[in-house]
Amino acid sequence: MEQTAVFEQERPRLLRIAGRILRDHTEAEDIVQQAWLRLHATDAAIDNLPAWLTTVTTRLCLDRLRSTKPILVDGTEFPSPATDPADELALADTVGIALQVVLDRLTPNERVAFVLHDSFSIDFPTIATVLGTSPAAARKLASRARSKVRPAGGQRGRADWEVVDAFLAAARQGDFEQLLELLAPGAVAAGDEAAVSAGTPGLVEGRQAVATMFNGAAKAALPVFVSERAGAAWFHQGTPRVVFDFTVVDGVVTRIDFRADPATLALIVRRRAGERRS
Repeated sequence: MEQTAVFEQERPRLLRIAGRILRDHTEAEDIVQQAWLRLHATDAAIDNLPAWLTTVTTRLCLDRLRSTKPILVDGTEFPSPATDPADELALADTVGIALQVVLDRLTPNERVAFVLHDSFSIDFPTIATVLGTSPAAARKLASRARSKVRPAGGQRGRADWEVVDAFLAAARQGDFEQLLELLAPGAVAAGDEAAVSAGTPGLVEGRQAVATMFNGAAKAALPVFVSERAGAAWFHQGTPRVVFDFTVVDGVVTRIDFRADPATLALIVRRRAGERRS
């Protein structure tokens, strides 16, 4: 696929990234246009164009943040945009009005790490490349941002689907601290008879134990609706085998039921990450 076609395919995603980082649709449009101009001007070979566009767009956003707001020292050096390697979704729809205010208190690096990881499930090695730092430092930036955001309202107010998707992303990326934050102290994971026969545990109790079980796991789980609720399921050759049925109360996961009975499997419908039903 030629570069122009790939860029047009990626444009909506790039606008969402820029829009959520900058919280300004006009600015986001300008940033994405700059990314296109940089693509048009480069002669370098690009192996992964979507990743290149993500890096360029995010670094341009960093440069814009640095030029329009006071710089807060966070211990991480910003890369210069000059060293770039070869349908906006309103922020309020994702994180709420209160979080919009809190985002302005984050350093640019914290803001980028938090948005890319928590809103777009981008892994920390990729975020580290964007920020010009290490994966461990990128993880700390996101965690620090989270600690600043949570006092403004904690997990309360987050839609159930947001909690489920954030949990699945943290599980896949091995973000143990985020898993702990998303689980209630008395969280339980339990499997029905059919699920246990398929290999799931029968009962796991407590936040620490459930987080440990999911840490680095769920890589093959796909987002689904379970009777209109956001959940996930393990598929084999296109057929759902085990459903992860989440119970979310006050913005945290209190229970995850592994279900493999035919009646439950018949209820699930595939969904896109971030998709919810009214």
